[in-house]
Amino acid sequence: MKLGELKKEGHWPSLLAAFLYFDFSFMMWTMLGPLATEINETLSAAGNALNDSQIATLLALPIMSGALLRILLGFFVDKFGPKKTALGSQLIVIFTLFFAFIQSDAITYNQLLLVALGLGFGGASFAVALPQAGQWYPPRLQGVVLGIAGAGNIGVVIDFLFAPKIAQLWGWPSVFLVGGVLSTIIFIAYMFLAKDAPLSIYKPNPKRFKDYMKLLGDKDTWWFNLFYAVSFGGFVGFANYMKVYLMNTYQSDMSAIGLDILNEDNVKVMAGYFGALCIFAGAVLRPVGGAIADKMGGVKSLYVFYGSIVVLSLITALIDLPFWAAITVMFLIMANLGMANGSVFQLVPQRFGKDIGIMTGLIGAAGGLGGSALIKTFGWSQGAFDGYAAGFLIFAGFVLVAISGISLVKTRWRTTWGATAGGRI
Repeated sequence: MKLGELKKEGHWPSLLAAFLYFDFSFMMWTMLGPLATEINETLSAAGNALNDSQIATLLALPIMSGALLRILLGFFVDKFGPKKTALGSQLIVIFTLFFAFIQSDAITYNQLLLVALGLGFGGASFAVALPQAGQWYPPRLQGVVLGIAGAGNIGVVIDFLFAPKIAQLWGWPSVFLVGGVLSTIIFIAYMFLAKDAPLSIYKPNPKRFKDYMKLLGDKDTWWFNLFYAVSFGGFVGFANYMKVYLMNTYQSDMSAIGLDILNEDNVKVMAGYFGALCIFAGAVLRPVGGAIADKMGGVKSLYVFYGSIVVLSLITALIDLPFWAAITVMFLIMANLGMANGSVFQLVPQRFGKDIGIMTGLIGAAGGLGGSALIKTFGWSQGAFDGYAAGFLIFAGFVLVAISGISLVKTRWRTTWGATAGGRI
């Protein structure tokens, strides 16, 4: 399939609008992660320093709200169409960003929690952008179309590359100002570029509450929720907490190498760069994981990726690694989490092909909730033990639970729906 075919079918302005909307929304969703250290310094100067648990809650809240809002926005897409839903959601994100900028001089922790909730609408854009693009195109082009629209995962990498540097130059409130201006530009562009597909191309099939209840009664739904809570939850949780982890654990190491290698005199910027490197691996290798699963089967590939994550997590928890070794291990953990995401969604369409829209929302929500739990776990670990060994051990334990789950279901899957699914299980 050549990308040129996209010009002959569908509506490329809507595809472009969906990509821009999702990419920038994902950036806003994870904005607090690379700014947490700077924000806490401002609060500390005012005598309102946040403890480890409060920081973890602040970073976990947009992930959790974004997960749950995906289901809500999915309902709105069915009822009002993706364009109206996207514009309404984007307005909330824009208001949230400008609110954070205006209140920055005297912002309180409770106000920051409201900001975190508002940014959750950015994370929920997944449930809007993919239908906006996909409704225009035939089944044979869905893979590349949804791949383009869903490439917004890279937004979190952009966050870690630029947000700390902007904060260093002009202060952390300026990041929210820049975000608000960019989001407004995307809002205007989306308004003119995006169109909902006409009935002649796509006939809506609105989901009802009982449709969700029916799938929630299927035990395979919960298995996939578990697997995605581990893989995507691990990815987005580590991504959002990455800078806090690096600052708390390797601040002196980054400070020592910063002037020698990258000529940076601000260790927070260095943390952003190294965090972006690790997150990049997970973001870009997701389709690679899907391709590997196509060749060797989703079950076998998950064994490989999950098994690697367990080993790497145990190494980090049990061995006092030097900085470069720790970054290498973290890079590999994120890479395997990204590939595991692709493997999970190699299996989902084969099991729930007729309900993939609903399942994307449900499983996506589970992934977000898993990320929130991971952030809170690591915040607790730092607060209780002044380190992250306990957090990595607990995460490794949950991955082992997922591996056990795969062992429990693989034979049934291969001998029931997997026998006629058309792909390798």
